[in-house]
Amino acid sequence: MKFLRTTVIRTVLGLALLAATPPELLAFHKGGVGSCDGCHSMHNYQGGVVTPGAYLLRGQDSGSACLNCHEQRSVTGPTSFLVSTSDAQLVTTYPQQLSPGGDFAWLKRNYTWATSTTPINTSPGYGHGHNIAAYDYGYMPLDQAAPGGTYPGVSLTCISCHDPHGGYRRNQAGMISRTGGAIKSSGSYSDSPDPDATNSVGVYRLLGGSGYYPHKMNSGFAFSADPPAAVASHDYNRSEAVSVTRVAYGSGMSEWCRNCHADIHKGADSFTHASPASLGTTYTAYYNSYVKYNDVSGVEGTAYWSLAPFEVGTNNYGILKQIVSTSPTKGPDASDGTPQVMCLSCHRAHASGWDSATRWNNKTDNCVYNGYYAQEGQLYQPYGQGRTEAEALQAYYLISEQRYNSTEPSATFCYKCHNPIPALPQGTTGTTGTITVP
Repeated sequence: MKFLRTTVIRTVLGLALLAATPPELLAFHKGGVGSCDGCHSMHNYQGGVVTPGAYLLRGQDSGSACLNCHEQRSVTGPTSFLVSTSDAQLVTTYPQQLSPGGDFAWLKRNYTWATSTTPINTSPGYGHGHNIAAYDYGYMPLDQAAPGGTYPGVSLTCISCHDPHGGYRRNQAGMISRTGGAIKSSGSYSDSPDPDATNSVGVYRLLGGSGYYPHKMNSGFAFSADPPAAVASHDYNRSEAVSVTRVAYGSGMSEWCRNCHADIHKGADSFTHASPASLGTTYTAYYNSYVKYNDVSGVEGTAYWSLAPFEVGTNNYGILKQIVSTSPTKGPDASDGTPQVMCLSCHRAHASGWDSATRWNNKTDNCVYNGYYAQEGQLYQPYGQGRTEAEALQAYYLISEQRYNSTEPSATFCYKCHNPIPALPQGTTGTTGTITVP
């Protein structure tokens, strides 16, 4: 009886300690490597079944091993670490996750619609983002190279971007490496501890850094750029119906994307939008003033759009943490750094409800038409493009259509940075406000 009593007491004390432990300390990765048997089966054998994966993975590929945790059919609605909605849920609903990176399940949504001039228009799922290989969960890669690069699409999986063993760390001097002080915590959050003289913190989202490449690849595909400076809040995966979700992107995001998309902004047949590109005083002024089409009455303190984010232009984590913690709606401010456009200003890192993983529908003339994102049930649907109103609203992270004019041009998300009136003169007056351009 004494043994039983002692065991019960220890169990209760243990549960009390767990309840008092900060959520970040209970996280599987903790900014670095997780428990080995969370992803690997020691003898490739579990529950009486031989697991099919190479490297003793608990899945037939690395992407599936990741989704064993990062997709949960039993969980409904947006939940922090989930990046994919299960097939079982997609039978009755649409992709549910609302993290800044997006829900991979949009890759499984195909849309067809008609216009008055074209009877069949399509938006295939594979065009909605990064087509990862995660065969156990119904994700299949594309047999083509990364746009602007040579990384083979058939090899694209979660660990093409994320280091599964979390070896990259940031030290007290701000240097990123795979060696040095032990990783004491994640470095991805606004309340993450700072590195100290002895210990480091993990890099943003376990992203691979300079010299990184998955084991099945070769050194010819090794990254040349380190992970970006960025921090987020713990409630990053949530509806934005009431307030925006802010990731303080500091610097280095576009440079990191170029690890695979090296030439996406080079050459006559490539895109021409510079990234990164400094907003400068002119574009900063317009970003902070622009509210919606024909409304430039905005102010810096409430100017931030999660559908058109920007880099603060600094790797000072004190500034980034303060923005997320105290002023998440703040627009670009030269006193914080050198604000600039980056790849994620227009795209989501995983997938979105729109073509090319863009944050908004850039294939339509109007993102809002007659007060709606979509015109479901109509014979012609040039604006909703096959989506239901609920799907379109979800793709816009539940930000209400009422946020914009009843008929709003899709280019409004470009106008957030770009002046829709050529050579806007000093003091030009908009419909409901005035913007001052230096």
